[in-house]
Amino acid sequence: MMRTVDVIDIEAPIERAFRAASEVERWPDLLAHYRWVRMLEPLADDGTGGVVEMAAWRPFGPLKYPTWWRSEMRVSAAEHEVRYRHIGGVTTGMDVVWKLTETPSGTHVDLVHDWDGPAWPLIRRPAAEWVIGPVFVHGIASRTLAGLKRHLEASS
Repeated sequence: MMRTVDVIDIEAPIERAFRAASEVERWPDLLAHYRWVRMLEPLADDGTGGVVEMAAWRPFGPLKYPTWWRSEMRVSAAEHEVRYRHIGGVTTGMDVVWKLTETPSGTHVDLVHDWDGPAWPLIRRPAAEWVIGPVFVHGIASRTLAGLKRHLEASS
């Protein structure tokens, strides 16, 4: 199984950080590498879940590679967690957990991606573990966390 783990500490109250992490439709305004985020099925009336489509650029020096995926999104304000199950795109079947924890100086974020890899015979594991996970998933996730950190700390 491919697992990527990205972590960051943000000097902002947990409620503000959680709001930024869960209000994904705002990400293209905050994060330059996001092309779009669309709520295909809006969050339930209680704000706990829906279907979202996201698209981001993965830069390689001056070149940018386009990526996209569709996910079932579940939000737990009580636990400060946002969970995704990818249901469309190359990463179909990927499970993602954003877990925010309050710290004395603000918020700690753990962002974990778990996946068995694409449905490609023979190259499934190498594709997931050598390319998709470290190059694309980590490349986009680390930029997302760093961008949210810059936004939250600049606006506090």
